[in-house]
Amino acid sequence: MKKITLGTNGPQIGRIGLGLMGMSAFYTGAALDDEGSIRTIHRALELGVTFLDTAEIYGPYLNEELLAKAIAGKRDQVVIATKFGTILHRTDNSRGLDGSAENVRLSVEGSLRRLNTDYIDLYYQHRMDPGTPIEETVGALVSLIDAGKIRGYGLSEAAPETIRRAHAVHPVTALQTEYSLWSRDPEAAILPTVRELGIGFVPYSPLGRGFLTGTIRSLDQLDASDFRRNNPRFEGDNLEANIRIVEQVDAVAAELGAKPGQVALAWLLAQGDDIAPIPGTKRIPYLEENVAADELVLSPAQLETLNTLQAPVGDRYADMTPLNR
Repeated sequence: MKKITLGTNGPQIGRIGLGLMGMSAFYTGAALDDEGSIRTIHRALELGVTFLDTAEIYGPYLNEELLAKAIAGKRDQVVIATKFGTILHRTDNSRGLDGSAENVRLSVEGSLRRLNTDYIDLYYQHRMDPGTPIEETVGALVSLIDAGKIRGYGLSEAAPETIRRAHAVHPVTALQTEYSLWSRDPEAAILPTVRELGIGFVPYSPLGRGFLTGTIRSLDQLDASDFRRNNPRFEGDNLEANIRIVEQVDAVAAELGAKPGQVALAWLLAQGDDIAPIPGTKRIPYLEENVAADELVLSPAQLETLNTLQAPVGDRYADMTPLNR
């Protein structure tokens, strides 16, 4: 797999990473086959996937513990990214936004323990806390860098002005936000900002929460607890309208003898060498499909077809208020 450097001074990684969330939380089948998930992580390493993405909220905590089991004896082969800021460690460990310096310190100690590591390569603030100035949060993160507990920090779903304020305190290694063929909002202001500042860009949900693989045609395919059942893009008439997008992606895939998910990833990779998507999967065959997208080349005509796809119907989340802050 091709390698890139994440941002100006970040780690070198395989340019397709692996999102681990669905192994432990939110999606159908989560936490039902940890051994299968561990085998998938091991196969990822064999294929050159070195950038592994987790978070304390996934489970909560279960996903970090799963990753620790998977990389036992292999720590030097991986770049670990995890996230804080959506659990209230200062009070009752319930869910909520807290970017305070104290919560940063409490969060990192828990993640280091669960991951069974002395350091975290990339430590993201998962969502911005409107009650804490970003300068305070970054100040606490700089202290963790100085102490050797993290190698760099990132932000997730942050607004351009917040990114600039954070970067002025200490360089941001990477920004993570949703970006795919059906979530192109970052192109307006986020991507220009991170490129100007030399910050790496990590698209999560690069396959549209699995929708762009072409395998989801009905909510009946999803468990009752699956997060996507309450996602506006999967609901009612929106689902039917958005299937038309997948059909157009599938038509390009048929021209190439590829899978629609591979086309979606190849399109993302074609947007720049500074982009490192983190498609998630629990299964080795899907992992291998995703990694193969690294070699897929789209023609100018195919890129134009994909660039002009209609926008999806429905918001990315039922509650959009925590995003782009």
